Amino acid sequence: MNGMVTRIQHFFQGYAFGVCTMLGELLGVATSSIRLFFIYASFITFGSPVILYLVIAFAMNLRKHWRRRNPVWDY
Repeated sequence: MNGMVTRIQHFFQGYAFGVCTMLGELLGVATSSIRLFFIYASFITFGSPVILYLVIAFAMNLRKHWRRRNPVWDY
């Protein structure tokens, strides 16, 4: 049971840190500053930045799957 909890924790941490890292590289800002922004904004606006954060994570996941497509003639 403990191993499953650890795998779930690593899965969510990988996606959570990936969004902040991608935004930091795109905007040229430190990743820790972006994480703090999401935390503070979530407290101030009662969770609406969390929704934005999840949308960005979903878009990153879709983009990763689109890049991984194999051409038809490779089968």
